[in-house]
This record gives sequence, C-alpha cells and structure tokens, in this order.
Amino acid sequence: MNTSWGTIAISDAHVHFFSRRFFEELAKQKSALGKPVTADSIVETLGWELPSSNNADLAKRWVAELDRRQVSHAALIASVPGDEDSVGDAVQSFPDRIDGYFMLNPLAPDAVERCRRAVGILGLRGICLFPAMHQFSVRDKCLEPIYQIAAATPGTVVFVHMGVLSVGVRHKLQLPSKFDMSFSNPIELHTVALSHPQVRFVIPHFGAGYFREVLMLGDLVPNVYLDTSSSNSWIKYHTPPIGLSTIFRQALNVYGTERLLFGSDSSFFPRGWNAEIFHAQSAALKELNIGTEDARAVFGENLRGLLSGK
Repeated sequence: MNTSWGTIAISDAHVHFFSRRFFEELAKQKSALGKPVTADSIVETLGWELPSSNNADLAKRWVAELDRRQVSHAALIASVPGDEDSVGDAVQSFPDRIDGYFMLNPLAPDAVERCRRAVGILGLRGICLFPAMHQFSVRDKCLEPIYQIAAATPGTVVFVHMGVLSVGVRHKLQLPSKFDMSFSNPIELHTVALSHPQVRFVIPHFGAGYFREVLMLGDLVPNVYLDTSSSNSWIKYHTPPIGLSTIFRQALNVYGTERLLFGSDSSFFPRGWNAEIFHAQSAALKELNIGTEDARAVFGENLRGLLSGK
C-alpha cells in the first residue's frame, strides 16, 4: 500500500470471517427467543450480505477486497465456536494471503480435540479465547492442553479478548449477551504467560478498557503482544480523557514497535475492509513521528513474523 511512509506491505491482524454458518447460528439463537427466523432475515435486519455456503467464495471476496484496498495479508477469525472448518477452507484457498484464527470455548467437552485438529490438520494459526463470553479464567487448568498445543506449534498465537466485550451484531439483533467481565482483567494472563514463555499471546483493542493493566502486563512479560484493532471506543472510559496518539505513545513506550500488531476489526460486506481505522491509526502514528521501518513493523512485519514462527 502507498502510505505517507512510502510503500508498506499491510497485514491486518484482526478481520472477522462471518461465514454462512455464523449467520445461521445467530438465526438459531434468535429463533430460540420466540418467532423462528432465518439467516436471510438476519442479514436483512442488519443490512449486510449473506455469504454462500461455499467458504471459498467468501475467501475469494475477501481477497478481492484486500486487493482493492492494497492490503497484502489478513488474519481471518472464525467468529463462533465450532466454525474452524470455514476459515480452514479460506486458508486452503488462499494460503499466501490468509491466515486463519478460530474461536474456542475451552469448557466444551471436545475443546482440546477441536483445537488439535484446527492447528494440526487445518493449519490455523490463532486460538481465540473469550473469557467473559464463555465465563472461564485463563488460569483454569482446562486451558493447559490448549497452551501446550500452541507451544508445540511454532507460528501459533493465543488471542485473548480481555476488557469490555460488546458484540455489536448481537445488540442490533436484540440478542442477550450474558458476559462476565470478572474474567476480563489482563492481569489474569501474568502467571500464564510467565509459565508458557514459548507461547505468544495477543490481546486485542489495547486491552479494551484495561489499558493500564495491559501496560503493566506487557512490562512484566515479553511474550504478550497488543492488537490495535477497532475504533477503540473504550477510550471514553479513560480518566482523564486521552486520544489515540496518546494511547499509541504509551503502548510504544512499553511494548516497543516490535509487539504492536495493526488490526482493523473488519467483518462484514458490503462495507468490507474498514479503511477508516487504518487512516486513523496512521495519523496517530504519524503524529508521533515514527519512522518508516517502525511503521512497516507495526502495519505488517510483526504479524508476519509471529505467524511464521520467528
């Protein structure tokens, strides 16, 4: 992509792969509340597009969108538990452009088996944990085999959503979000990361409201990375008020340019890749006068290095 730093190969660390199964799961949950609905009616309500049942078609749509936006590579996240095959199909279709992440509920009876298959057979690179959503502590012993799988597979990251968890699509559909924020403090990861130094942990959205805590965590353990994705609306909780450039400045002071991963949190069509997030973050980093090499690291090289096992 042509940027104010020159040409940079952009790698997006946070793009949701909303497969047809994702919308069918939402329809199932909505139907359980009363009148039956379909995936078609769900996307009609949202004003979005319903992908075909062929996951390779959705992958092709994403690659065309990345091409249009001059984005070199993206990590696509299967965004409901059990949907790892959909993003696996995408990776198989475009292995040079896409890496696959998958959501895992570690409390599910088949969690370890699913994780082993997703990483070892499907070749997915991100194990996504949502402690508040599925109500577990990252220190729970049930996570130990998951961390061991990640440690034994270079190029695999454990993505852990901490902080405020607000799923916009659920709000629009008036679906309940029975999350428990008591599991959302990044400090929970301290002993876990120390005990698993070979595992690379990624926390999205600068900790989503736990910015001070995520800075402390990153200062204490070197194997935690920050994903910069989304509009970072959690900033409204910060006292005193701060802007995105200040967030970046403080994150860079602790994590350096080596442990920040650009992410857009893009998700649905017809919007496609959320270029506004890229422009806002570029402007914030430009305000801090970071150089070309540092910009290349944050906007792409760090993610590619992580997922290649470096």
